[in-house]
Amino acid sequence: MPVRHILAIDQGTTSTRAIVFDDTGRPVASAQKELPQIFPKPGWVEHDPEEIWSATVEVCRGALAQAKLDAASLAGIGITNQRETTVVWDRATGKPIHNAIVWQDRRTADRCAALKKAGHEKLFTDRTGLLLDPYFSGTKIAWILDHVAGARAAAEKGALAAGTIECFLLWRLTGGKVHASDATNASRSLLLDIRNGTWDVELMKLLDVPGSLLPKVVDCSGGLGVADAKILGAPVPILGMAGDQQAATVGQACIKPGMVKATYGTGCFALLNTGSIAVHSRHRLLTTIAYQIDGRRTYALEGSIFIAGAAVQWLRDGLALIEKSADVEKVAAGAREGHGVYMVPAFVGLGAPHWDPEARGAILGLTRDSGPGEIAAATLDSVCYQTRDLLEAMRGDGAQIDELRVDGGMVVNDPLMQRLADTVGTPVERPEVTETTALGAAFLAGLAAGLWPSLEALSRTWVLDRAFRPAEDSAARDRRYAGWKDAVRRVRSS
Repeated sequence: MPVRHILAIDQGTTSTRAIVFDDTGRPVASAQKELPQIFPKPGWVEHDPEEIWSATVEVCRGALAQAKLDAASLAGIGITNQRETTVVWDRATGKPIHNAIVWQDRRTADRCAALKKAGHEKLFTDRTGLLLDPYFSGTKIAWILDHVAGARAAAEKGALAAGTIECFLLWRLTGGKVHASDATNASRSLLLDIRNGTWDVELMKLLDVPGSLLPKVVDCSGGLGVADAKILGAPVPILGMAGDQQAATVGQACIKPGMVKATYGTGCFALLNTGSIAVHSRHRLLTTIAYQIDGRRTYALEGSIFIAGAAVQWLRDGLALIEKSADVEKVAAGAREGHGVYMVPAFVGLGAPHWDPEARGAILGLTRDSGPGEIAAATLDSVCYQTRDLLEAMRGDGAQIDELRVDGGMVVNDPLMQRLADTVGTPVERPEVTETTALGAAFLAGLAAGLWPSLEALSRTWVLDRAFRPAEDSAARDRRYAGWKDAVRRVRSS
């Protein structure tokens, strides 16, 4: 029998999942495990890398068992991951020297501010497509070296390795044989020249990150390594790797310039395919690598929202307003029409297009008759308004957006998707398979395995579940949005 299945590892911010896909791009089995968050100080967020590793092995074995497959019957493994979350480990033992610093973490805000003040942001933006923000992994590496006893000396001797989560998992899966990062994850480091795809020595010096720490930069699809037989019961080739938002871009078949997708999970991330051109944004969007195949890079403009689904989790865990996240729509349905309440979820600062790490969250427009319904509705609306912020910036950079493809855990909420279409004034398209992050990793691995001959062939597997079309008149839409912009202005730090 031909080998026709791919195992996708989707290591996210709040959970680790493994999904087995068949050669039509349909999921046949999955397993998932929640990932605890560690909050050492306000604005700091960490994960235990060993917990990530053990959960990865557990869910991979669980998905294979559920699919009634053994590892030898897999065509390959694809990996996708929470981007920017950073690990430094000992090359000899493979043990991390510190908890992983998560992408949401703001501890390096002062370092970024100092680099800006010294006039370096233009250099970083020109070469990496990024802004100087603690979001990215380069300053996280430097922080670990500076705050773990003996780490910087060990790094200078070549005794340590650094990387983002896909890099750490690849190292562990291959028994320490491969230290590599794919181009999409590498492009989120403030250290990669995205036009030639190599680490930049001048930027490494400015961030004080030794080159000996850094992984080899590789394609998103190809022979990346082989998982040790002890892990899954047989050696399995690792054939695909991409950061979660770029993987979702592939999973959503946004392979032509002008196509845009938004993924709604812990945060929300919108990527606009710009083809072979690394477009410089005039509206503080990021320029990033969408995927790299056969050494050829495809670029994207990206807007990053730090808090989307995490705001609903806050209603559940912080305010105890709902018992489970799925209850939010029922509570929001009780809101008064035109309630005028705005929730700005700047719990860890504001991302694109504001890039204000010092901003903090607020609920504005409260009156005596405001209650749980209004707060829940304002929380969901904040996701829609932030998406419009991103699409407005993309349009300002010359994009013509005819539809928005959406995926992630929040998109199963039909009223929210209709509200999104009304807010952005653009049709919102939800695919049949909404686990597009894992699907993109499977597609990239399947390309290398020969299950699909090309990206164009992959795109033909995309199937629409439902399109949500704007039903609100533009004047009402713009009035609501003007209130949002005023609310954001009020929480900005400057």
